[in-house]
Amino acid sequence: MSEFNELLTQWRRHLHQHPELALNEKQTSAFVAARLREMGLDVCEGVGKTGVVATLTAGTGGRTIGLRADMDAIVLQEETCLPYQSQNPGVMHGCGHDGHTATLLGAAKLLSETPNFNGTVRFVFQPGEEPGIGAKAMIEDGLFERFPMDEMYGAHNNPRYPIELADHALYPAARLRRLTLEHKRFPIPFHRRHGPIGQCRCPFSFRCSGYGPAVSASPGQSSLHEEAFDPCK
Repeated sequence: MSEFNELLTQWRRHLHQHPELALNEKQTSAFVAARLREMGLDVCEGVGKTGVVATLTAGTGGRTIGLRADMDAIVLQEETCLPYQSQNPGVMHGCGHDGHTATLLGAAKLLSETPNFNGTVRFVFQPGEEPGIGAKAMIEDGLFERFPMDEMYGAHNNPRYPIELADHALYPAARLRRLTLEHKRFPIPFHRRHGPIGQCRCPFSFRCSGYGPAVSASPGQSSLHEEAFDPCK
């Protein structure tokens, strides 16, 4: 297992060094497709411009599930000085999609080497998640018609949580909170709850104070402004 972990670490760091923005993930998708073909999977590239879909079938079962990961990076200058720091100025995997991609590649490798299931798995590598255009592009390109699936699963990492909590925190970012949004006329209570939930794009604006990309030049995940910090202070 240590060799497997080392391989995933190498993949993740390679992806971290070569981040690409939405629908421009050409090197990323080529890297993903190459690794999947090395595993012997049936691979289709260019789904929704830069998306990749791979298929693995075992046994005679008629059910199909999809496993999905996003591949795009964000506009952010990396200043970590890590040996695998981004080599693309102004672009960084600051939201963990390099980890998502490596994780799904790891799942594909494990299942291809130990196909102890009866049915079909589709590994869906989605481009353009950050601006919310990649899934739509893949669907409009016939994702579900060309690659039928009975169910589809995805996940988002949160490195602040210890590994042993993974089984109990499928969507740990959805921690219970209460925020008061400033409205012109009245405050709006805003709630988030524990556990896996659906989400959609629902634009609104609000004011917040503290550090984070929306309120200062300090680095921080846009959904966790209050936990960002200024490294110069």
